[in-house]
Amino acid sequence: QVQLVESGGGLVQPGGSLRLSCTSPTIVVRMNDMGWYRQAPGKQRELVATITERGSTDYLDSVKGRFSVSRDNAKNTMYLQMNSLKPEDTAVYYCNTLIYASRGIYWGQGTQVIVSS
Repeated sequence: QVQLVESGGGLVQPGGSLRLSCTSPTIVVRMNDMGWYRQAPGKQRELVATITERGSTDYLDSVKGRFSVSRDNAKNTMYLQMNSLKPEDTAVYYCNTLIYASRGIYWGQGTQVIVSS
């Protein structure tokens, strides 16, 4: 059974920053193409950022220049550094491998991010 564990969410004011973490006891993060996803209330889940096995990154247009995805291979952890947060970034954030996400499987609990004054 694949397990993915997200953490680091919270309540932050507009313009603030958060760093989300994603780790797994069952998969090797660096050996997978990974993604950060988010789902806002009443909306479909969307792909926010990706980091490939080779380390290439890509971002949703609305977060480019504000969010940065990275990983620490020694800790088997992927991060999402979120700066200049906006209220529209409010959502539950999830991580997954791109393959599992495309199949709609192995979603974790997610971590809630609320951007509000």
